[in-house]
Amino acid sequence: MKKTILVVIDGQNDFMDIDGASLPVTGGSKDMDSVAHMLQQASHKFWDVQLTFDSHHVYHIAHPVFWVNSQGQNPAPFTQITVADVEKGIWQARVPNHQAMALDYVKQLDGNGRYQLTIWPFHCLIGSWGHNLYQPLFNAVKQWEQTNVAIAGKLTKGSNWSTEHYSAIKADVERHDDISTQLNIEFIQLLQEADRVYLCGQASSHCVANTVRDIVANFGTQPLDKLWLLEDGMSPVPGFEQLSQDFLYDMKQQGLHIAKTTDLL
Repeated sequence: MKKTILVVIDGQNDFMDIDGASLPVTGGSKDMDSVAHMLQQASHKFWDVQLTFDSHHVYHIAHPVFWVNSQGQNPAPFTQITVADVEKGIWQARVPNHQAMALDYVKQLDGNGRYQLTIWPFHCLIGSWGHNLYQPLFNAVKQWEQTNVAIAGKLTKGSNWSTEHYSAIKADVERHDDISTQLNIEFIQLLQEADRVYLCGQASSHCVANTVRDIVANFGTQPLDKLWLLEDGMSPVPGFEQLSQDFLYDMKQQGLHIAKTTDLL
């Protein structure tokens, strides 16, 4: 049997466009319905299934509660906080002892060139309904585990409150005192050992894009054409469509394949 791995990035309730989701991605539930159907119908084709989980505390540097302005108000979700905003005191850490770290953080974000700090609604809070896998996806994974007498991998990310962690491979700003934020060499090695890897999930503008970019950047001498992106299994956060388009274009240029879930049926 070929070692074919399915990686589903953050297929969690809070990213689905369903009632109760706190950060819905337009088309998210349809994407995961497609992935779930593929996994149920072509279960025998997957040697391994790996799931990542965005996993946050309420107090987090990318949540409104971390920041205040001079009136003591928190930023609204989707506020962009720049280095200048923090230097001028437009936004300040709510906990004064965290101010120096917060300024250093936005400077490091600016330096890595991916994103400015975006404030998100509370989402994927550990222990909440929103943190759980979308039910049709859960059902498909459960069936795969039963049929193949196997255990799907579950990788959590994002529980360090001091850094955003879009990528499942490493945090946006790695912390020297927290290995969970650092380059996940074991996960990359797992994918390197595969014959083929299919990647999907939410959202193509952020967590999928950063995860795949980090895999590509750390894949060593392994051929990148073993990596396949399921374009009907991912969608961008509304307002960030261009980031998703740029990601897919860049990955095609790198030699990754673009496919659909129906191609495996």
